[in-house]
Amino acid sequence: YCLSMFPYPSGKLHMGHVRNYTIGDVRSRFKKMQGFNVLQPMGWDAFGMPAENAAIHHQVAPSKWTYENIAYMRKQLQSLGFALDWEREIATCRPEYYRWEQLLFTKLFEKGIVYKKLGTVNWDPVDQTVLANEQVIDGRGWRSGALVEKREIPMYYFKITDYAEQLLADLDGLDWPEQVKTMQRNWIGKSRGMTVRFQVAADSREGLPESHREFVQVYTTRPDTLMGATYVAVAAEHPLAAAAAEGNAELQNFIAECKAGSVAEADMATMEKKGLPTGRFVINPLNGERLPVWVANYVLWGYGDGAVMAVPAHDERDFEFATKYGLPKKQVVELIEPQPYNEAEWQEWYGAKENTRLIHSGEFDGLDFQTAFDAIGAKLQQSGAGEAKTQYRLRDWGISRQRYWGCPIPIVHCDTCGDVPVPAEQLPVVLPENVVPDGMGSPLAKMPEFYETACPKCGGAAKRETDTMDTFMESSWYFFRYMSPAFSDGMVKPEAAQYWGAVDQYIGGIEHAILHLLYARFFTKLMRDEGLVKVDEPFERLLTQGMVVCETYYRENADGSKDWINPADVDLTFDDKGRPVSAVLKADGLPVVIGGTEKMSKSKNNGVDPQQLIDAYGADTARLFMMFAAPPEQSLE
Repeated sequence: YCLSMFPYPSGKLHMGHVRNYTIGDVRSRFKKMQGFNVLQPMGWDAFGMPAENAAIHHQVAPSKWTYENIAYMRKQLQSLGFALDWEREIATCRPEYYRWEQLLFTKLFEKGIVYKKLGTVNWDPVDQTVLANEQVIDGRGWRSGALVEKREIPMYYFKITDYAEQLLADLDGLDWPEQVKTMQRNWIGKSRGMTVRFQVAADSREGLPESHREFVQVYTTRPDTLMGATYVAVAAEHPLAAAAAEGNAELQNFIAECKAGSVAEADMATMEKKGLPTGRFVINPLNGERLPVWVANYVLWGYGDGAVMAVPAHDERDFEFATKYGLPKKQVVELIEPQPYNEAEWQEWYGAKENTRLIHSGEFDGLDFQTAFDAIGAKLQQSGAGEAKTQYRLRDWGISRQRYWGCPIPIVHCDTCGDVPVPAEQLPVVLPENVVPDGMGSPLAKMPEFYETACPKCGGAAKRETDTMDTFMESSWYFFRYMSPAFSDGMVKPEAAQYWGAVDQYIGGIEHAILHLLYARFFTKLMRDEGLVKVDEPFERLLTQGMVVCETYYRENADGSKDWINPADVDLTFDDKGRPVSAVLKADGLPVVIGGTEKMSKSKNNGVDPQQLIDAYGADTARLFMMFAAPPEQSLE
């Protein structure tokens, strides 16, 4: 079973597609010549934001745009002569595909693997819609330019965290690039540490709810550095922050600013660290020291307990924060070849575990990392101030999207019965296809003919869920549907699943190394536990092909923006070594800027249409060139 990641029907194939599918086709042909029965299918990852944005732009229904693109791209693929099994073609936006995903969703909802909770989203107050993180540019909505607000709305989640240990352990048996396995391990992020409870000082308990009056709890992977803690930082939403902000306008404003900030972890790492003291104190459980509590913008409420113990002498982020606000730094770890602690070279001490010992830590002085970890852990446990804990960085997968062009979530909201899954015989919940979105919120929420329904339990008037599913849902199981695309009794025909097993060779870009591959692995385990398939992993071997890159050319506009010009529209002048020295636009003979070589993309307008190569040289030549110009894993110009 040889599979290349299926394309998004964006309009035209580009050379990246040609490369991906040629690699798969060469392998399929090779295996066929060895006498194997080879499955090499093709389909379309057809839901998603780009279709909706194009539909708003062109004032057409996303379905029309999508199906026209599929027809054009199918013709292009056929002209390239790939040995694809077109009888198995699927498009994920078709009800006969997504009904099975809806069925699995309802089964998992009944089991509690799918659940509902409040989630924080980016809300555009002008467009009245939820925005993805990448649609928020400098804190403003990409279309309206309005300041984005944080909102809590009910959303559906998959308990992927229940599978964290399996997802981690099963990586070892896969024939995948080491880099991809490492990226997945880091994303799952297993760490062994301790929960530590800092008692709230008696004079700092005023206004605190019962649940947080006694102590502030933190998780740390370095309990050995506990004696080096000089302050505790809490998230803006922490009850201690809220209590301290009563009657303190400056703190209230700062908390509001923190809540409005990004929820993306990548932004957390790079943003400026800011904080304010709460005027409240907690007690270090090891040495009884009073430590000030600060509200800090780098602590997230949804992660762990929304509080961290800060050890500025041995942590980069805490060091930066302590330096900015003049907080003390206390060294408690030294390298065994002792050198004086030098603030300019503090990295020497940061994070070191090997060849170190504790200092300034009372009875624990002289212990190495592991001995100190165990001894301090035992002491905390004895006094009820902490215990060992294994934690994962992985969070449950929120799949609700406030979008139109996606798979409807098969839930009915009834005032009497609550959230009721749509029964199997009433599936699929079909997405109406002839809708032209205007960008102002989801059209489904304005269509009574879609959302007005009867409760499957009590028969009373009820309302359908108008959110749709994350489009990673469709790409998490499509490889099983190819095995029996016309099967009308379930996701995959048992005999076909038994025969093909898992994908033997999967081919696709490294940009999908984390989310798509992780969700596909998770879905495989869910389907296995439902008795639908017998494999633990979806893709036995993985090849991540290099990017296809091409020169870029542009002209700068008065406002600093760039107009990108396609390489086909440019004439170049070369020096005696064959290097381009200047470029002009063919249309007007005036100069354009040579921008450098980048990945082929629509945004940079540097895509080469394979059709030009096919017309000029034939499909075989284009394919041969794509395979021989560079090794499959490396970039290709």
